[in-house]
Amino acid sequence: MPDFTLETSLIAQGFQIVAGVDEAGRGPLAGPVVAAAVVLDPDAIPAGLNDSKKLSAKRREALFEEICASAFVSIVSAPPDVILARNIRGATLWAMARAVAALPITVGHVLVDGRDIPPDLGCTGQAVIGGDGKCLSIAAASIVAKVARDRSCAVMETDCPDHGFASHKGYGTAQHLAALELHGPTVHHRTGFAPVSALLQRFNPNA
Repeated sequence: MPDFTLETSLIAQGFQIVAGVDEAGRGPLAGPVVAAAVVLDPDAIPAGLNDSKKLSAKRREALFEEICASAFVSIVSAPPDVILARNIRGATLWAMARAVAALPITVGHVLVDGRDIPPDLGCTGQAVIGGDGKCLSIAAASIVAKVARDRSCAVMETDCPDHGFASHKGYGTAQHLAALELHGPTVHHRTGFAPVSALLQRFNPNA
């Protein structure tokens, strides 16, 4: 289980405000990539924080509400046009940096899940591989990002019910690929991703 050891060490070094940052949705063929930044209150950390992938949807939703009620939180989405312009890695780092900047508190140090530190953070940062399973601040950010992205997929489902976004969340599942073949890409699809770009040529060859 993740703990608060890394944050406690950084606070002892003089970094009074430490944020955790994570993303959800790098791999799907549709929808935004969502980044979240969270600054936990050391005296009011919700119980049961963990890597969002290890939690049920119901538990994530409950923890999302607890995190938002007890911590400083910001969420930034990079939509398909930003992903096309910046590529998925660039769009993810862009969203992460903007999420840190959007926090209503000045951050001294950022803990980022993965291998990359976003540019233009405005403060120091460090990458923590597997951070959502090690660090409570990153775990909280992973939950917030995942729930926010899942909710955006529910909105996409309402907009384009034939594609089944609420169930596959935009990932390249057999269900999703079959819907793409039948109905073609939507405005929510990432046109730079190979399965989508190939179908765009078939459904709209003059584009």
